[in-house]
Amino acid sequence: MRVKELPSDDRPREKLILRGPQSLNDAELLAIILRTGTKGKSVITLAYEVLAKFGNLNLLFSQTLESIKRIPGIGKDKAATLIAAFELSRRVDFQKKWESNKKIKSPQDIAEIFIPKLRDEMKEFFYVVCLNSANSIIKSEKISEGTLNSSLVHPREVFKVAIDNRSANIILIHNHPSGNLEPSNEDIKITKNIVEAGKILNIGVYDHLIIAGNNYLSFVEKRLI
Repeated sequence: MRVKELPSDDRPREKLILRGPQSLNDAELLAIILRTGTKGKSVITLAYEVLAKFGNLNLLFSQTLESIKRIPGIGKDKAATLIAAFELSRRVDFQKKWESNKKIKSPQDIAEIFIPKLRDEMKEFFYVVCLNSANSIIKSEKISEGTLNSSLVHPREVFKVAIDNRSANIILIHNHPSGNLEPSNEDIKITKNIVEAGKILNIGVYDHLIIAGNNYLSFVEKRLI
């Protein structure tokens, strides 16, 4: 049955307007984002098939544009719309935690902010988080993208951000898309170089976190700093 043939209060969009978003199941919410079905298949049927392929919303959420657009009936336009919706969700989660955990008291505080942002990334990203003297976040900035090495992450790039934002301390963060939490020799070497440079500039390196999936490793907790 096509969506237009359903009773008006059973159509996903109308149902949301009348009863609120909590009244819709996962497939119905997905159908609103997909907007249209394909030949011989309603958008609701298509939404159920997409969910069935990946198992649940969480697994769908972590897919790439390429993997989603290979689903019959999806294509690049619908895939791009889904990826945009997932990215908005990621950013809302990140900004919510950013506001609620403004003052950093432990490695877990900063991990909870950055895990939603970095857990699904397929490339390595290196961030510097600037803190004031009360360890409240001033700003975060991406320094590099790609496999971590000393040519991509140099102390001068890190401390330019720190100095520009008048930071008292900084936190270093990068992700491991492989899921392996263990720091590489290069991770340790880069961290030591940045820590030593910070001593000269009187800007402390509060910690360095590795994010892998929903887990994190703290260099301070592991006594690597």
